[in-house]
Amino acid sequence: MPANEPMISIQGVEKWFGQFHALKNVNLDVSPGEVVVILGPSGSGKSTLCRTINRLEPTSEGRIIIDGKELPSESKPLAQLRAEVGMVFQQFNLFSHMTVLENVMLAPVQVLGQKPAEVKERALQLLERVGVGHQANKRPSALSGGQQQRVAIARALAMKPKVMLFDEPTSALDPEMIKEVLDVIVELTGEGMTMVVVTHEMGFAQTAADRIIFMADGEIVEENTPAEFFSSPKTARAQDFLSKVL
Repeated sequence: MPANEPMISIQGVEKWFGQFHALKNVNLDVSPGEVVVILGPSGSGKSTLCRTINRLEPTSEGRIIIDGKELPSESKPLAQLRAEVGMVFQQFNLFSHMTVLENVMLAPVQVLGQKPAEVKERALQLLERVGVGHQANKRPSALSGGQQQRVAIARALAMKPKVMLFDEPTSALDPEMIKEVLDVIVELTGEGMTMVVVTHEMGFAQTAADRIIFMADGEIVEENTPAEFFSSPKTARAQDFLSKVL
C-alpha cells in the first residue's frame, strides 16, 4: 500500500433502517496507524458507522475500502477481509463453554487454518499482554467484566488485524473496570495499530486520539485534533454536547 493511501476510506456512505436515515453521506479517511475516536450523542450514528466498516451493517449506498480493497458483499471474500478487521463490542461475546485460551485460539485455527501449537503460543502471549494470562484455563464466567473485555481484545488481536474497531468497549463495565480496559487500548495506540473507537470516555478521547470525529443526526458535523475539539468546538452541536459531558 502506498504510504499516502488511507487504511480505511469511507466514501458517500448512506444507511437507512426502513424510514430512518441513520447515516447521511458519510466521508472519512483513516490513515495507517491513526487512532480516530468517534464522539456524539446517543442515536447520532456512531455505532452504525463503526459496524459498516466490516459490513456487520450493510450500507444502503456508498463504498468502504480497507487497505485498497473494497468491502465485498459475497460471503467468502467478506470473511477473508473481516479477518483483517478486529472488532470489540460493548458485550464481550465470548463462548461460555470454552476456556479463555480456547476463545482466543478459535478463529486463527478455524478461519485462518493455522497450527494449534503455534496459535496457542501466540494466544498465551496476547493474554499475558492484556493482563489475564493467569486466567487462561478458566471459563469466561469466572472472570470480571473488565477481564472478559480484555480477553475479547486479545481474541481480536489473535487474527493479526490491520484495523481494530471498538464499539463502546467500556459501556457495559463498572466504573472501576473501565480504566483497565482503556489502558490496554491506549497501549495498542502506541504500537501503530489503525483504530476506530466509538466511546463515551472523554478522558480517553483527549489522550489517545489522533483525531476526533463528532457525529450528530447521522452526519459528521466536525472533525479536529483532540486539543482543538475540546478547547474550541466550532459547531453549536459540538458545544452543546461538550457542555453536557465535560
